[in-house]
Amino acid sequence: MRRLRTAILISGRGSNMDALIEAARSPEFPAEIALVLSNRPDAPGLARAKAMGLATAAVDHKIYAGREEFERSMQILLETYRVDFICLAGFMRLLTPWFIGAWSGRMLNIHPALLPSYRGLHTHERALEDGVKIHGCTVHFVVPQMDEGPIVAQAAVPVLDEDTPESLGERVLEQEHRIYPLALRLVASGAVRVEGNRVLGAATRASAPLLAPDTD
Repeated sequence: MRRLRTAILISGRGSNMDALIEAARSPEFPAEIALVLSNRPDAPGLARAKAMGLATAAVDHKIYAGREEFERSMQILLETYRVDFICLAGFMRLLTPWFIGAWSGRMLNIHPALLPSYRGLHTHERALEDGVKIHGCTVHFVVPQMDEGPIVAQAAVPVLDEDTPESLGERVLEQEHRIYPLALRLVASGAVRVEGNRVLGAATRASAPLLAPDTD
């Protein structure tokens, strides 16, 4: 089995990076981590990935005149490491249509809300302000529109009366660590396909609160 050579893009500590790396340690996992790449040379996640024996690199966005120039330097590195697929894990840079187009259907992102609700930042605060009873996280394919794109997997958590943005965020993060490796496995193994804005396929069901793609 040829494993999908995957790059993880981070800007900070990369806790979702850790979950993906741990899953990919299994030789049966259909993806391998070929590179951890950051736009910040001092990102703590880079040091952790290097300590785990993974290839790491940094492209400092601050030294470039524009976003596309920065992304073209990233693209050279991704090609050098023969990367097939990208997982964004706390990568805090808006990507241009050029870069997204180059990786169309080959790039996933994780968002701390149940999309299409609460796109953008401060999702936990906004959920509490609105008084919702269910919150969660989403793994989706990246498209030019921010926090849109076909949804691969979601997980829901109950919102408790005593919740703060921090406590709610901690429980959501636990679910992020569950569903991101699942989503990468589904995509890398070819178990799912995209039709329009839907992800369909024979997904392996896990126990609640996981919401994986519909079985077609």
